[in-house]
Amino acid sequence: MSGSSLSSLIWSVADLLRGDYKPAEYGRVILPFTVLRRLDCVLAPTKDAVLKEHAAREGSGVNPEPFLLRKANQPFYNASLLDLPKLLGDPDHIGANMEAYIAAFPPVVRDIFERFGFDVQIERLRKAKLLYKVTERFAAFDLSPARVTNHDMGLVFEELIRKFADLSNETAGEHFTPRDAIELMVNLLFIEDDEILTPGNRVVRTLYDCTAGTGGMLSSGEEFVVGYNPQATIVLYGQELNDESYAICKADMLIKGQDVRNIVPGNTLSEDGHVGRRFDYMLANPPYGSDWKKVQAEVTKEHEQLGFAGRFGPGLPGVSDGQMLFLLNLVAKMRPAQEGGSRIGIVLNGSPLFTGGAGSGASEIRRYLLENDLVEAIVALPTDMFFNTGISTYVWVLTNRKPQSRRGLVQLIDASALWEKMRRSLGSKRRRMSAEHIATVTRLFSACQPARLVTLTDADGRTTQAVVMEGEAAPAAPAGGKVRLAPLSLLFRTEAFGYRSITVERPLREAKGPPVLAQKGKGKGKPVPDPALRDTENVPLAEDVEAYVAREVLPHVPDAWVDETRTRIGYEIPFTRHFYVFEPPRPLAEIDADLKASTDRMRAMLDGLAA
Repeated sequence: MSGSSLSSLIWSVADLLRGDYKPAEYGRVILPFTVLRRLDCVLAPTKDAVLKEHAAREGSGVNPEPFLLRKANQPFYNASLLDLPKLLGDPDHIGANMEAYIAAFPPVVRDIFERFGFDVQIERLRKAKLLYKVTERFAAFDLSPARVTNHDMGLVFEELIRKFADLSNETAGEHFTPRDAIELMVNLLFIEDDEILTPGNRVVRTLYDCTAGTGGMLSSGEEFVVGYNPQATIVLYGQELNDESYAICKADMLIKGQDVRNIVPGNTLSEDGHVGRRFDYMLANPPYGSDWKKVQAEVTKEHEQLGFAGRFGPGLPGVSDGQMLFLLNLVAKMRPAQEGGSRIGIVLNGSPLFTGGAGSGASEIRRYLLENDLVEAIVALPTDMFFNTGISTYVWVLTNRKPQSRRGLVQLIDASALWEKMRRSLGSKRRRMSAEHIATVTRLFSACQPARLVTLTDADGRTTQAVVMEGEAAPAAPAGGKVRLAPLSLLFRTEAFGYRSITVERPLREAKGPPVLAQKGKGKGKPVPDPALRDTENVPLAEDVEAYVAREVLPHVPDAWVDETRTRIGYEIPFTRHFYVFEPPRPLAEIDADLKASTDRMRAMLDGLAA
């Protein structure tokens, strides 16, 4: 059964809750019950062995946990005689028995249900006389690993959360990221690491997600690497603010055999759960356009007191958008290049590319990243890719161990036209990147060459796409059709995104025209600037300021000069500008012909009605 079909079957439990629960509350029951049933099924094969071991160790004065874990062959166990099917044998005491069953898990599992607030729901269901019925339905679901893989179980959780978010008007995209976006990011993150992807190499790598959600990115990263090299070991780390997402992520990691102590709750920006740690790989999809006022005091304190010894040394973005703070958190956790370095993949919206003028916090962050040659590539994704927004989004790929061929370069890839329409929309997600689209972007990134996207339109209006690398000839237009060329991959020197913001002054003049001269101070005898005529110009870093002023300013205002004390260095990445292709309007004769044809069709239809 597919993940989508199984999630629909599980969600059908909502029929029992209707009336006693509001639709927005269904997930509070369905999500923890799903986790409980999954754990139930995972432990079923070793349940008898665990109970025998528990009975043998009971009263011996020895901590039985290590022995029970070994018998369970999992990083958790349950020492109760009960499970969900057996709970049905005592309907009168099902509430107390279920609480006792959950209490028989080790603390690391009990924490999951505490995060869900499951005890409150047990009591509420008991009072509504629904607890037995709901337990009966879940006991009938076979969620054993033999029937439902960890990957499919992750998809089930994501689909359940999406339905819960839809009903409660929450933003599902804050809890998980679409699988096609994750697949692209994981491809870009690992594609250059031959050592970890080569079968037979017994290597250990760490992967961290500072906004872990339900753990989809972490799971996909591990699956990608192990799919190429089963001997590789990926140790997963994460942090998540939302309690329900954290609970699901922790449950998923527990079942996978990961050390769940590496998954911590809390706000990454104000209470870093992995202080001092460095990671080989990092992935994140932080919230877009969310303010960080709640943690402003803690973040500002770290910035001012620790500087570059902390996470936010390069600068602080505007308080209305905290995306770049998550980016700085990841950069601060890079391993030093001499120790192997790190690679980062993070999804951001368009504002981190250009928001903030020279000298602002956002510009200083871009300056730090580019001047330290950390930005490897930026990929524009199609719009309508995510569940909670249809805006433009970008994958940033960063590393402090660029190969020689990439040093000093930034690759921009415009993948916004590489998508296919979904048969059924999921929230705001109406488009997806197919496996072929993902392979195309991965290939472009790996090649690190300029490329163009060719769109061929035949006489019937059908379109096909092709990628043409630098030096290759574009295919000819089909008979009666047309061909459109657009840049797809571009390479730039890092300094190409830098500029000097210069202040151009003009003299304050007296009523009759002569400039007013300063009477004292350093500027004595020099013209006094007129604030009303003050202007700023952005001069590319690679260009000489004096030559620029002589060419662009003085021919128009000969009395102008540059106030060098006000000069600031800024960085921005005008992504859209580099990929813009001007398309001239159609000839008037062609437009007139189309209008005439439309008018003739309308007249013919009206004549037919009149007849």
